[in-house]
Amino acid sequence: MGMGDQHDPEIIIPGQARKREPEEFVSQPAKLLRIASMIKELLSEVRQSSVDEAGRKRLHAIYDRAVDALREGLSDDLQQELRTLTMPLEGTPSESEIRIAQAQLVGWLEGLFQGIQAALWAQHVQSRAQLEEMRRRGLPPGAEPPPGHGPGQYL
Repeated sequence: MGMGDQHDPEIIIPGQARKREPEEFVSQPAKLLRIASMIKELLSEVRQSSVDEAGRKRLHAIYDRAVDALREGLSDDLQQELRTLTMPLEGTPSESEIRIAQAQLVGWLEGLFQGIQAALWAQHVQSRAQLEEMRRRGLPPGAEPPPGHGPGQYL
């Protein structure tokens, strides 16, 4: 089995001010990072040089394939958000249309990565707090505190 055949862990992103359970998740974070890096590099190239019609057609095809590949690793909620926010390119786009579409996609991906980092940090902080509470109570690692004795409850 090659490196591309391995499955990445799923990352769940907590919803903001939602009444229902979070449904935003990324099932292939490593793939997402690779695609984001490729798109950033393409955007840098387009900014640095003039692209002829054949190059713009190729960039259009790459952009469409990248967006399709991104959707494969996203939850339905994130797919819908991406579909709503990405600018569709038609025919042979101009350089400025390509720059805008790629910059928009890179910006969305960076926001998604920040959300993932925030979620991971929140999980880390929560785990540390639970571990400290268990140490304070003298419980062995992995043991659940008795009901009614959670952190933050004072008499």
